[in-house]
Amino acid sequence: MKKTSSRPRRRPQSGFMLLEVLVAILIFAIGVLSLVGLQVASIKESTQAKYRADATLLANDLISRMWVTDRSFATIDAQFDSAGPGAAYTAWLPAVQAALPGSAATPPVVTVESVAGGGAAGTPSSRVTLTLSWKAPTEPVADPPHNLTVVTQIK
Repeated sequence: MKKTSSRPRRRPQSGFMLLEVLVAILIFAIGVLSLVGLQVASIKESTQAKYRADATLLANDLISRMWVTDRSFATIDAQFDSAGPGAAYTAWLPAVQAALPGSAATPPVVTVESVAGGGAAGTPSSRVTLTLSWKAPTEPVADPPHNLTVVTQIK
């Protein structure tokens, strides 16, 4: 006759599957949070790229306006220099302030310098340095503004 034990058989892996599921959920949650962080960083960088592109377009716009005016040093200095400020600079400034956040706090700086002419004709030209600054609304106040500087020579 066979004896049967009144004690139940012990199962060695009791609850192990529950632990596996909890670890899998933890790994999945960390992955989802990482993806959210990547998305936030992507949006921030995309916004900064847009501001850089806008600043480049605005700088090219002002330089194009210089090319279609009388290109003498006196005219460019009187119309476009920010120290004056000239009428053309004043007309261009609202577009900058509308497109670039924080540009009202650090307005664009346009300097015009006379450059001695070269070559046989010796025609003088103007060296224009244009600096645009902006700061995204989400950036800390202590951070310095972003800058774009364009230097061109108009003859």
